[in-house]
Amino acid sequence: MAEAPNSPKSSTSLGQGGPPPLGSTTAGQIAVAAESTVATRMSAPPSFDVAAFPVPHGREEEWRFTPLERLRGLHDGTAVADGEGVKVTVEAPEGVTVETVGRDDARLGRAGIPVDRVVAQAYSAFEQAGVVTVPKETVLTEPIRIAVQGEGGVAFGHQVIELGAFAEAVVVLDHTGDAVLAANVDYLLGDGAKLTVVSVQDWDDKAVHIAQHNALVGRDASFKSVVVTFGGDVVRLHPRVTYAGTGGEAELFGLYFTDQGQHQEHRLFVDHNAPHCKSNVVYKGALQGDDAHAVWIGDVLIEAKAEGTDTYEMNRNLVLTDGARVDSVPNLEIETGEIVGAGHASATGRFDDEQLFYLMARGIPEQDARRLVVRGFFAELVQQIGVEDIEERLIAKIEEELEASVG
Repeated sequence: MAEAPNSPKSSTSLGQGGPPPLGSTTAGQIAVAAESTVATRMSAPPSFDVAAFPVPHGREEEWRFTPLERLRGLHDGTAVADGEGVKVTVEAPEGVTVETVGRDDARLGRAGIPVDRVVAQAYSAFEQAGVVTVPKETVLTEPIRIAVQGEGGVAFGHQVIELGAFAEAVVVLDHTGDAVLAANVDYLLGDGAKLTVVSVQDWDDKAVHIAQHNALVGRDASFKSVVVTFGGDVVRLHPRVTYAGTGGEAELFGLYFTDQGQHQEHRLFVDHNAPHCKSNVVYKGALQGDDAHAVWIGDVLIEAKAEGTDTYEMNRNLVLTDGARVDSVPNLEIETGEIVGAGHASATGRFDDEQLFYLMARGIPEQDARRLVVRGFFAELVQQIGVEDIEERLIAKIEEELEASVG
């Protein structure tokens, strides 16, 4: 994976207007900014060595939104794996290879390099990694399911999903239970491969989860990521995409429902480092309750050699109650003018009064109308999952959350 630049380059940072806000806003609840470019975001270059990263203090650009005091020692090295962190089980269709490998396996780290101290610590501390391989030209009709069950302790993990050329697969990565977990997840797509990953964060209330997801997209390959975050005390995910050849496509979708006291942070980076590749990012979140805090950072870098790039990213947030806060920071850096298209948008607000009026004017009670608005807000992303039992579980979870805010 190409390293994110550590110093400013001659480039253009471009911001485009997005859709209008969803409704009225309240001072102090919403912060939307694009004050720094992709090239200057990281305080240290990517590295596999944890010593390359200073212990964060919260003033660094990449840590300023994160409640360090709630990371249970993941950020400063005091968290130690105790053998009771998580239990990982894999269910895979016939023909798929499931392995447990040592640190010397050549596939580990190929998709990307850790970009902060916590994920570098995860890379330095894991003892064995899981590798799931789909052979070339294999088209799976059933999903691969990887269950990560928290068992109350501290764990560092590494998981690799590799697809051979022209293979097709759906992977469900399901996180439940209670744990303090730092991990790296690598997706390796061969030429012409198609991979859909659904990563569900449905942790118990006290869990802490920090992870970097790296996708290396081969020539003419297609990668789709659907991130669903509900549970946990602190969840901080860092999906990253880079391209191994021309013609690659990446779609990054995300859905999060941030409840009282939760901190949910999604920091994306798409590095267009090859010509004629595409990317599309859509993340949507709903928030409710005091001190509910959602952070979305969307970084897209179009390198000088990435002519013919077509990219767009969007983040939308729906604030359901007082006391919730959203920080949404889209960034787009372009080093070549020979592109098909590029843009980004961010919108945050409350319920749309016109939508509520429209529904209530047709005899729908206010509480039901509010539920319908939220369901419609998330419907686009729910449909992207493509796994029926996960979709049903997600809809049920949304209904459960709505009971607290509009029930």
